[in-house]
Amino acid sequence: MNLKAEFLEDQKAKIEEIETILKEFLPREEGYQKIIMEAMGYSLLAGGKRLRPMLMKEVYLLFSEGTENLEEKKALHAFMAAQEMIHTYSLVHDDLPAMDDDEYRRGRKTTHVVFGEDMGILAGDALLNFAFETAAGAFSNAPSKWREIADALQILSKKAGIYGMIGGQVIDVKETGHVVSGEILDAIYELKTAALIESSMMIGAILGGAKESEVRIVEQIAKNVGIAFQVQDDILDVTGTASTLGKPVHSDEKNEKTTYVTLYGVEHSKKIVEEKSRQAIDMLKELPGEHAYLEQLLIQLIYREK
Repeated sequence: MNLKAEFLEDQKAKIEEIETILKEFLPREEGYQKIIMEAMGYSLLAGGKRLRPMLMKEVYLLFSEGTENLEEKKALHAFMAAQEMIHTYSLVHDDLPAMDDDEYRRGRKTTHVVFGEDMGILAGDALLNFAFETAAGAFSNAPSKWREIADALQILSKKAGIYGMIGGQVIDVKETGHVVSGEILDAIYELKTAALIESSMMIGAILGGAKESEVRIVEQIAKNVGIAFQVQDDILDVTGTASTLGKPVHSDEKNEKTTYVTLYGVEHSKKIVEEKSRQAIDMLKELPGEHAYLEQLLIQLIYREK
């Protein structure tokens, strides 16, 4: 088996593990309000790369010397599930008619199309609230790690909020229909996309016992990965196909959004992806532990074709 095939096999196994974790943390579909649990499950289990929880665990393993004790494992899994819930809620709301008005996500109908716009809004709200309920449960799962869990919760909150993803989304919505400067576009990408990747990797580092200086290096790696990831997304929106991507193409053009491609062109955008990814990989090599899989994961994600 060659290296790429071995990586893909490992990745498949890791995604299956994450899917199992997500199912364990989802609420039961019961009670008069069970339709919201159904919508949460439909949204969260729609597939995808599971990038954020995977990055969280891989960075955790760097600093925990490749092992998980039972107490830490439960706390880590809670944060992995919470991070993916937050990411999923952002997609559910992003697809709404008031936002991007998309009918397909990951190759199937979006949540608001299946359950109605009202339940689409509430499903996103429910996932966000349940994410913090899930993450807070780590205190009882790993009481001896209370300080690390508290730090992780603070990062989870900040990177998802007005100083992170929501802040980026606000700027993005406000500037839709206008040609924006590269400076504003960078701010959107750093907040809207990179912040949750930063959150994932930083939480993994903290729970794994990383030093403060190491957490800052991880944050910068994640920022470079997040920007490269988003620029590649811009490129795919122009060069990809709906069948390959599992979502509409040319949606940025439809929504009159400035992207790296519209601002700098495809070729220059590819150079940005190359530069940011190289910086991320170089910094990753400064960290302790075995990071061959993590390095390959970052490369695969940044240079993905779907």
